[in-house]
Amino acid sequence: MLKTCKRVLCASLLLAASSAQAELPEGYKMVVLTENFPPFNMAVDDKNFARDDGIDGISAEIVREMFKRAGIDYSMTLRFPWDRLYRLTLDKPGYALFSTTRTAEREALFKWVGPLGETSWVLMARGDSAIQVNNLSEASQYRIGAYKNNALSQSLESQKIPLVLSLRDQENIRKLAAGQIDLWATDDPAGRYMARAEGVQGLKVVLKMNQAQLYLALNKDTPDEVVERLQKALDEMRQEGFVEEMTNSYL
Repeated sequence: MLKTCKRVLCASLLLAASSAQAELPEGYKMVVLTENFPPFNMAVDDKNFARDDGIDGISAEIVREMFKRAGIDYSMTLRFPWDRLYRLTLDKPGYALFSTTRTAEREALFKWVGPLGETSWVLMARGDSAIQVNNLSEASQYRIGAYKNNALSQSLESQKIPLVLSLRDQENIRKLAAGQIDLWATDDPAGRYMARAEGVQGLKVVLKMNQAQLYLALNKDTPDEVVERLQKALDEMRQEGFVEEMTNSYL
């Protein structure tokens, strides 16, 4: 009986010690950074600086709920340029950055929580279009509208895909709606969000060219307890349908 009690006591002490180690330092607070990247993160007033409730978007709402559920204090700031935010998160303990594309080159530089969402290079058509394509070669027979000198149009041009270029991407939305182009080369869901803002809905993706997942990147010195709490909160939110609901509310 005495041995059993000792074993129970030891187990309790070990559990208590483990719990104590998992506690964060008193006053622990993270600095969470982001930039304007609609519809994932954006300033409510469309400016290049915002704090906390002045920041909106799919990822911003998800990150806000994650920290609330995880019980971790934080501040959220939107500013630019991206390069400065990236370097701050890389160099400063307690910093985090979203929406960050997780790549092989970046993998070992940060700790990661996600995915928060995903973005793709796509070709979109009107909802009533009968166009079906399996690759860019097949798509090249159609009139493809694109945004001059952005990364996507440059990539397509390098592959010798003929394009109808516009100086503003909103022009492509109007051209597509008017039947002046057959397909629109854009980012998804950013393109759908932009189209919705222009009063155009019901567009459909006819070809997805590549895809990237977006994450919260945390400084490498972030305690594992923080990462685990945030990831657990996000996993629960996804299971409950919160992530899907939030994504759909912006698109």
